[in-house]
Amino acid sequence: MTLRRIPIAVFVFLACVLAALAALAAITLFAFGAFRQAYYDSMVDDLSARAKLAAPLAAPYLESGDYASLQALCRTITEGLDMRVTVILPDGRVVADSVRDPASMENHGDREELRLALNSGKGQASRLSETLGTGMFYYALPVHIGDTVAGVVRVSLYKDRLRAIPPLVYSRLLIGAGVAALVGLFTSAAVSRVLRRPMERLVSGMGRFAGGDFTAPIETPVLSEMALLSESLNKMAARIDERLRAVTKERNQQEAVLSSMVEGVLAVDNQGRVMTFNAAAARLTGIDFARSPGACLGDVAPDQPITGFVSQILENGTAAESEFGDVGRGDRILRAHGSVLRDAQRKGIGAVVVLNDVTRLRRLEQVRRDFVANVSHELRTPITSIKGFVETLLDGALNDQKDATRFLEILAKQADRLNAILGDLLTLSSIEEGEEKASISLEHRAIRDILKASMELCSKKASDKNIAVYLDCPQGLTGHINPSLLEQAVANLIDNAVKYSPAGSSVQVRALRQNGVVIRVEDHGCGVAPEHLPRLFERFYRVDKARSRSLGGTGLGLAIVKHVITAHGGRVTVESAPGVGSTFSIFLPDVDDP
Repeated sequence: MTLRRIPIAVFVFLACVLAALAALAAITLFAFGAFRQAYYDSMVDDLSARAKLAAPLAAPYLESGDYASLQALCRTITEGLDMRVTVILPDGRVVADSVRDPASMENHGDREELRLALNSGKGQASRLSETLGTGMFYYALPVHIGDTVAGVVRVSLYKDRLRAIPPLVYSRLLIGAGVAALVGLFTSAAVSRVLRRPMERLVSGMGRFAGGDFTAPIETPVLSEMALLSESLNKMAARIDERLRAVTKERNQQEAVLSSMVEGVLAVDNQGRVMTFNAAAARLTGIDFARSPGACLGDVAPDQPITGFVSQILENGTAAESEFGDVGRGDRILRAHGSVLRDAQRKGIGAVVVLNDVTRLRRLEQVRRDFVANVSHELRTPITSIKGFVETLLDGALNDQKDATRFLEILAKQADRLNAILGDLLTLSSIEEGEEKASISLEHRAIRDILKASMELCSKKASDKNIAVYLDCPQGLTGHINPSLLEQAVANLIDNAVKYSPAGSSVQVRALRQNGVVIRVEDHGCGVAPEHLPRLFERFYRVDKARSRSLGGTGLGLAIVKHVITAHGGRVTVESAPGVGSTFSIFLPDVDDP
């Protein structure tokens, strides 16, 4: 069943009429009560005034005891008036009354107005008169003779007088209500007509909003309720427009975040078409996604490992991880984490892949493995040699003085080698610990003194090979250094230069100020091939392992140099060419350099 629609003008008209009638009824009842109370108050005031007039007149008669004259006075006072006057002694005896014979009246000592007048100076009450058998209003005042209360004058009025007033009040109120009802009727009709036009504008505005046009606001009507409604609708339109702008801004922010990420992010739909990607994904994979927006990944990069990885996720519908190299550049290794892309209803709509460049991490892991293997090998070689010669001596070689001496010399040499390896490892560990804690102590020292001390440490080896070591350093050159560590680092470079230089050649040690302190050690030895240079400062890395061991190296000298200079906040580089020689350069910052 379809309910009949009522025009708002009719609805407002009926509502206004009903509201006006209800308001008139409430006002009428309130006005009647107010009039009744006002009349009652005026009657009490009138009784009070009459009692105040009668009290002085009754005083002489009470003082003389002339109650007959007092009786006549009471009747004279009330003559022609619809009221009653009674004079009562403090003990309750009635001595005069304008209506009844006092002798026939009972004692009034228990009357409320009498007690109040004697106790508080005045008294009033409203009740059924036991004497007259009708409702009365009473007002009593004490009569004083000097300081003594000689009696009480009580003035009373019939309640019927109050009931005689309401019909007049009712008639006038009803006339006023009728006039107000007519005015309300015409006003309601006018209001309903006034409401029609703004309501039509509201309906028109809501139609525009429903059609998606939020640019033209609804005109604000004069009526506050409709103004509030139109303002609410305008605010709703503004908020929708604001949210659309916020969605656009959020999308732009997401694009900014994606473009700023180091990790590559790639999302495809269920058909493998590229939905979203960031610059890092293009850089890491070497795929130009922007060239073919929305294209299928298999068409853009058919031979790339990531294409097969994404296809695996779409086919299996599960998360996956993989690691692959030779993407974009041959030396790059990528770690891929992929999962199914789901919508709000958890339905799979594609796949998302996050790519991390783990090339450096894998290289560090390889360096760690090589270090462990090299340490094991470097320590095992002298230990094996020592163990073998000790067993030989125990098997009887001690009896041959010549062989025993030779074997013991070999044992001492291997022990020295083992001690040198352990010493270099401890030195390297100590330097690294100082780097981590930034705790190595630095001081201003003359660079020339440090270089001379380093050359002195290598002088015997250089002399044995007839190699001249030359120093070129200004006298006033100073640096912010740790003297012992820098001395060891430079000594290691000079020692390497002497080891790998031919007999009769020379080694140059130079120092100068150039945006800090630069120290160079140049030799004319065998040199190093370019493919070995990137790993030259790794621990136990040797270009020619057999030759290095025969020359007594531990494989840690250049690693110590690198860490010493790094602890100073500097850096070390090498330039070398096979058959020409090598130049190792140390760069130390000035004390005020960041």
